[in-house]
Amino acid sequence: MSDRYLNFVNSSFGATLARNLGLPQPLPLDRYAHGVDFISGDSLVGAANNFKLLDEALKIIGQSSGKLLLKCDKETKRFVKDESLNALDADVYCPEKVKALVYDASGIQSSTELEQLYYFFHENIRKVSKCGRIVILAKAVNSCGSIKQATAQRAILGFVKSLGKEVGKGSTVNLLYVEDGAEKNMESSLRFFLSARSAYVSGQAAKLSPSDHTVVPENWERPLTGKSALVTGAAQGIGAAIAKVLARQGAKVIGLDIPPAKESLDKLMQELGGESILCDITQADAATTISNAFSELDLSLDVVVHNAGVTRDKTIAKMPDAWWKLTLDINLSAIERINDSLLENNKLSTGGRIICVSSMNGIAGARGQTNYSASKAGVIGMVDAMAPVLAKKGVTINAVAPGFIETDMTAAIPIGPREAGRRLNSMAQGGLPQDVAEAIAWFANPASAAINGNIVRVCGQSIVGA
Repeated sequence: MSDRYLNFVNSSFGATLARNLGLPQPLPLDRYAHGVDFISGDSLVGAANNFKLLDEALKIIGQSSGKLLLKCDKETKRFVKDESLNALDADVYCPEKVKALVYDASGIQSSTELEQLYYFFHENIRKVSKCGRIVILAKAVNSCGSIKQATAQRAILGFVKSLGKEVGKGSTVNLLYVEDGAEKNMESSLRFFLSARSAYVSGQAAKLSPSDHTVVPENWERPLTGKSALVTGAAQGIGAAIAKVLARQGAKVIGLDIPPAKESLDKLMQELGGESILCDITQADAATTISNAFSELDLSLDVVVHNAGVTRDKTIAKMPDAWWKLTLDINLSAIERINDSLLENNKLSTGGRIICVSSMNGIAGARGQTNYSASKAGVIGMVDAMAPVLAKKGVTINAVAPGFIETDMTAAIPIGPREAGRRLNSMAQGGLPQDVAEAIAWFANPASAAINGNIVRVCGQSIVGA
């Protein structure tokens, strides 16, 4: 459904009226375009006390042409050229406008040293152009050597969430917590957070753990080449968007949906060069059906995306028990059964990816959704519990938690709640199914082995549950 308000306030007359009335003025977000990996523009970088993580980051973002790279000197707190990068004109000192800020805060040892965040961002936050990107690198709390350091590093998350609500102009702010030993596993995450693919992800923290299973793709545009991916609930909406993005990145997509969705599912799979599985995931033999289908196609099972889900909304006092059981069975219990079967029978490849779709309401709750919120919170609990177990097998499990996403389901919401859902976030607009799909593709990337047990909200930094 088109966002008429967004279109109106970006017209000449609408923009003037919105300014005069003090109304929100959301900008159309820059989203993925073929051949464009990093966002296009200059990057300003800095660090507090040491450049350990930043030096690794520069090896990655320095690959992109047109980048202006500067470091913040820890003593003078001024910006100095790094001649070793060979990326600066002799007469350039500090840009007036940049597309990205990257700051290494991992060297902050105590609460008093948090002032270095202030110095860097006080000076530079106004330089970020529209739809810009801000990424802060920090030391994972469990890798800190002292209570004071852990306290300071945890404080950075509050800073990130607040900065995301201040920066405006369609820009995002995100945080990477890096455990000791995971420094060289940052590339897929930096490429995601410094690209248009993370347009609707802001105020989030992802944790990177050491992994020996990271595989750097030959082609970052098609990192899933040679991989096969199962997407449940693939016939329409977010599921269809996931299938399209995974196929765009090179995966052979196997879409699964219920028999009544056969026509839509078959049409999409034909477009993507994929295959269809017609199956009700609540059936006891669903996992066997999936396994048999992959065996018949002579395909490995590399990526499993648990997207299928339903809502049956009523307050708990009025909810029929059938609605409770159906919602919990589809949204949670079926996922458990399928995972258990695939893992027990070694159907998931080494280096495999399990990716679940949770919900913002699984974090914050919602009136009339005790069943749905419980199921989606259960998905988060499953990810937390399974991550360390699967890590021993070289498999990762993560989840996205979408907020207000423009789908047929949200289009049916009454106008008042619908507009509230759209505006009550840092982007002041709803997200698109593509935004959820891009985050899932980040988790699915062979280079994302260090990302395990993460729950990342795709909600434009909604105020609900933030």
